[in-house]
Amino acid sequence: MPFPKDAAVVVKQVDDQNWELREMLRYEANREVFEVPVGQGTDFASVPRPFIWFLPRYGAYTMAAILHDYLWRVRAATGKMRWIEADGVFRKAMRELRVPFLRRWIMWSAVRWAALLKPGGRSGWIREAPRVLLMALVAAPFVIIPGVVILLALAAFFLLELLAWVPLQLAAIGKSRLRKGVRRKEVILPQFDLKSAGRPPRVSAPASEGPKPA
Repeated sequence: MPFPKDAAVVVKQVDDQNWELREMLRYEANREVFEVPVGQGTDFASVPRPFIWFLPRYGAYTMAAILHDYLWRVRAATGKMRWIEADGVFRKAMRELRVPFLRRWIMWSAVRWAALLKPGGRSGWIREAPRVLLMALVAAPFVIIPGVVILLALAAFFLLELLAWVPLQLAAIGKSRLRKGVRRKEVILPQFDLKSAGRPPRVSAPASEGPKPA
């Protein structure tokens, strides 16, 4: 297997969405060996929150996602490889990690769409367009309707949290004014975040530099 059998994902949390590698991750492609260095940033699979039920940010493809972040952010962004080549390595790595056919091709299709927003990302896109469009059509019926429902539910719950925050904030202000010199208790303001999906459940970190509590 191109990822070593004893390969481990060891990361440190940077914020709610980003992590950094604490041990190098090595991948042997057909013609090149890629070494994702310590300190490399990753957000794992970049899946918007309404769709993580379909494609969780962490799974069998975690190492492939970290590799892809490196290829996009370091290699493709600096012109050392083409975006289409980075996406091809991503798909191949997922296959070697035994990610099922449709799931890995849909994920590949998603990053191909995202490449259109990158400088030079359109290079070679037309060649792959039929397969990209086919995978988009396959995924759409299973993703769009549930995604809209989840988005509406997230928005409704955010409003509920906001409604709960207002009286709590007013009560905290009132107490601080009545009790002079007492520090006002912070009431955490809800955030409508469509990117954050919490901490990954199966990654590890050194005991001295473990992930921050969610």
